This record gives sequence, structure tokens and C-alpha cells, in this order.
Amino acid sequence: MNAGKEGLKIPKRLKEVAVWVHPEGRVIGHLFVRVNGQGASDEEQPLEVLNDERPFLVMQREDPSELRFYNRASIVRVEYQPEAVEELEDATPLHCRLQMMDGSILEGTVMKSLPPDHARLFDFLNRPHERFVKLYLEDGRVSLVNKSYILFVTTLEE
Repeated sequence: MNAGKEGLKIPKRLKEVAVWVHPEGRVIGHLFVRVNGQGASDEEQPLEVLNDERPFLVMQREDPSELRFYNRASIVRVEYQPEAVEELEDATPLHCRLQMMDGSILEGTVMKSLPPDHARLFDFLNRPHERFVKLYLEDGRVSLVNKSYILFVTTLEE
């Protein structure tokens, strides 16, 4: 009977992340990302995990070492070091500053391929069905920010 269950398992890999959860604060651990093929480009991205429509995600916490199910709505942001530089064709870089509800400020660049008539920062922030936005920070890390916790956004000139 175990052999049958093994065939039902979806291959996953652990992705190290720092997660800011309301009201708990910063949590270090790993997200489970689906592995589709051999290369890093073939696996599920953390943004896909966070923007899933189901209310909870699974995280392996480091200290204490335990498996937790976090409500996506309570996650303020997730930061991680990308494994490779992401090349985005036809993406327009939009430099911005995010003022978060907890008082923190994040500065970076959002990059997304958008239709020319909807390529403004305003259009990017108002994309439906995406709870989290991807912000490339200046130090090379990526921050996935829950739009519900953003107080306001300003554009920055590069």
C-alpha cells in the first residue's frame, strides 16, 4: 500500500525564506516548492506559492523546528535570495518605494511584462488575482509583498 502512496507524492524542494507574519514578526524557514524538471527554471517559484488561491501554505520553520500552516492573508512579506539572475524579456523596470503599514520602507524595482497601455506602476499594483507583488531589492534579494499591507507606493527616478 505504501508503494501506491509514493506514486501520489508531488516532488517538492525546500526554499529558504524569511517571512514576516502579522502579528508574530520575522520567521526563518523553508517554503515547499514543486519541482517540475531538472533545472531551477523548471520549478515552482515562491511567488506562485504565495499567490495560490488556497488560504494556507506549508512552511518548515527553523527555530523551533516544526511544520506550520500559515494563513496567506497574515503574511506581510517574504524575502529570499534568488538562485540565478532572472532575465525578463519585454519587462519594464519600475523603481518604487513601498511604505508598509508597520512603518517599514522597502525600495526596489518591480519588473513585469505588461501591455503597453497598462505598463504604469498603478496598473501593476492593481492587477487582479495577485495578492503578492515581487520587488527586486538593491542588495540582490527578492521581496514578495502582500498588497494588503502596503500603505502607499511612490515612484523613484533611477
